Amino acid sequence: MNHDADQQHPAEANPGHAYRRLAEALATARNHQDPETRRRARERGRRWRDVLSGMADGRLTIGSRTPVAGLPAWVTPEVVRGGFATGKPAAGGPLLAHEAEAARRAGVPENRRDLFAYWLSEEGLGLLHELLDSGRYEVTVPEEAALLTVAWLARAGETEAALDLVGELAPFAGLLRFTPKPSGLPAPDPGAVHRRTVGDAVDALARRTPSRAVETQREALTVWQPFGDELLALWLETADEDGRVLARAPGADWRGRGGELLRRYAGLALRHTYCTKHLDPRQNLAILRNALEETVAGRELDARGSGLLRHAVTSMVRRRGLPGSARLTALRREQAAQAALPSHHALARLVLRRLAGLPRETGAAEIEPLLLPVGAREARETGLPAGAAIPAALRRPVEAALSAPVGTLVERGLVPSAEVLAELVPQLVAVTTARAYPDESLRTLAAAGHRAFRDRRSLLLLNLERQVRAEELPWVRAVAGQRSDPGTGTETALTLRQLGELAVQAFPATVLPNPLVRELAVLARQAELGAPLVEELAADIFMGTFTPKFLAAARVAAELLGGGSLYERYYAVDYRAIRDMAITEAAEAQNRQTRPRTSPGFAKLCAERARPSSSGREHGSGRGYGHGYGHGSTAANGTVIEQAQILTTHNLATLVHRVGIAPATGWEDLARRSFGTVCRLTARIHGNPRPLATIKDTAYAWRQMVFHLSLCTAAERDRTLSWLAEEAERRPGHVAGRLYPAVTGLCQVAEGGSADSGAGRRLLGWSTTGHWMREDPGGAVRR
Repeated sequence: MNHDADQQHPAEANPGHAYRRLAEALATARNHQDPETRRRARERGRRWRDVLSGMADGRLTIGSRTPVAGLPAWVTPEVVRGGFATGKPAAGGPLLAHEAEAARRAGVPENRRDLFAYWLSEEGLGLLHELLDSGRYEVTVPEEAALLTVAWLARAGETEAALDLVGELAPFAGLLRFTPKPSGLPAPDPGAVHRRTVGDAVDALARRTPSRAVETQREALTVWQPFGDELLALWLETADEDGRVLARAPGADWRGRGGELLRRYAGLALRHTYCTKHLDPRQNLAILRNALEETVAGRELDARGSGLLRHAVTSMVRRRGLPGSARLTALRREQAAQAALPSHHALARLVLRRLAGLPRETGAAEIEPLLLPVGAREARETGLPAGAAIPAALRRPVEAALSAPVGTLVERGLVPSAEVLAELVPQLVAVTTARAYPDESLRTLAAAGHRAFRDRRSLLLLNLERQVRAEELPWVRAVAGQRSDPGTGTETALTLRQLGELAVQAFPATVLPNPLVRELAVLARQAELGAPLVEELAADIFMGTFTPKFLAAARVAAELLGGGSLYERYYAVDYRAIRDMAITEAAEAQNRQTRPRTSPGFAKLCAERARPSSSGREHGSGRGYGHGYGHGSTAANGTVIEQAQILTTHNLATLVHRVGIAPATGWEDLARRSFGTVCRLTARIHGNPRPLATIKDTAYAWRQMVFHLSLCTAAERDRTLSWLAEEAERRPGHVAGRLYPAVTGLCQVAEGGSADSGAGRRLLGWSTTGHWMREDPGGAVRR
């Protein structure tokens, strides 16, 4: 699910955003050259018009969990960028092809209300039972799992639950699609994931059109260069011992052979249209051909024509050698070999033939056979040279369709970022979540429903409202009591630990992206680990409040890092005070017997830490707040959010202390790799006219490194700190100079001092008063 559960938003939705998006869509629909892009832009424009009209007439309440009048929260809304609902349900609209076909087979009118009644008949339930048992269906929106759930409950003897669910669905029977599309494929392999489907790979390869530049060169080498050699050889027959052409008068036989060459030229020019240099009258080939046309026609060349011909022949012989000579023969052999290399377009056609027998809707369990060099039989059938390798540009879309365990994809470099990993994790979480159901058909249905729910786009929410969770869907609630597998909690915790380790070890310098945090949070809730995982908040719409789980996450960090850790001292955190604050707020909530929606103490602490200290050094330089602890400038909000990330370690402490991750390569390795990322990001600051986003990412990677260092043994930490200083000095001067204050400050803390004293500086990402990393160090390495 693409949402941000604890995001802070302005007090009311601004229609100006919708107007701007509508204008952009209309401009694209009117001006873009690509017809498909114009079509998509027209559809976007339609959606934004729906948003604006719904806001104007009161049908839409942007910012609410139930933004569409008359639709409950569980109905999946159509949502456009920014979280604006259009007013249409995602499972609504005209009947799809499979629905119309089902109505025709059942002999009922082609509308959803009559179809709904048919599926509840004895015959309809029987068909749903068959679909359940086969597992061959596609749930694309969560609602499509509803009637299959009714069928499962009815067969399991849960009649009352089935009737209750039908009663909740019935008011929307004529509007929403409650059955899935049948599929010819079984349920996916529960242990495998894929970035792209075979169909995606096919579409990518099908878009590979011939390269005009490559085909032009191929035509020049295989057609026009050899033809030019023949013209040159013919004219050299008229040359004397000194190579002067037209020294001998052309005879009838010569003219006959010349006429045959001209007829061949006419045919070649019609068939080969990529290379057009032969049409340029300034080119040697055109000069020889024009002179031949005049001579064959019986017209004598004038002085200018004779001069051009002699100059062209002389330059061609000087550059290439005489026709038939060893020099020219070797050149033509080399050019023929180059031209014989198969084009990417032709090889793409071959790979498409290999993919043709695979199901388009899933990944490929094996990709090696699809990427083998051209075989002997394929060479005979396609004309491609046997043994020709598939180039990297054609391998990439096929490799992206590999279906394998997520760890395998990471090892093979097919998951280049934590964001891509976040795209894959819902497939695994869906299977893990579904394992709680003992019944196999219900497990398959639950997994399909979870995958569809994770594609549900987020709504723009106000006043700390929470996005709809899967357990709120009526059909999920109806079977919640069936979750009875006693080993599921242990298995879920194991999956959570494996995914956490994979993310942190593969991308040690990257904060966990929000989609990944949310999937891990689902597993944490199911495993009942008490593991608070927090999302990254957007600084431009931050309202200065934090939900209680941020303080809970900070308390977990205090349990792990309190007592004088390097992390606690570097960021000047009083984790004892944070533990006391968490205990106090928990006691107050218990006395009130209400669950608080915010943690005012945590918000106040973050704001205080973000303000410049009296020494002039900054925790975060949070100047310019509006009311409360945020709602000021984006930079001011960013300083407060960054302090929340520091106090909570942005999920690292929770993953270590509550989930139990322990990267196999060790914390020292993760710290060193994080510093490598810090150096690469720092290099991008130099000469960058807008470096603030890069500085922020650099500071976040630095924070990850400090955390990893804090979990090292004393010997590992000392060794790595020495390595940091040496590694920084090996970098270019503008990198070493910018990192010197940060490395110095960290070493000062390790030795018992302060990060922000002397030559040292605490590296933070946000500032409202100008960031010190923007300054050009002048290329000098300070020691």
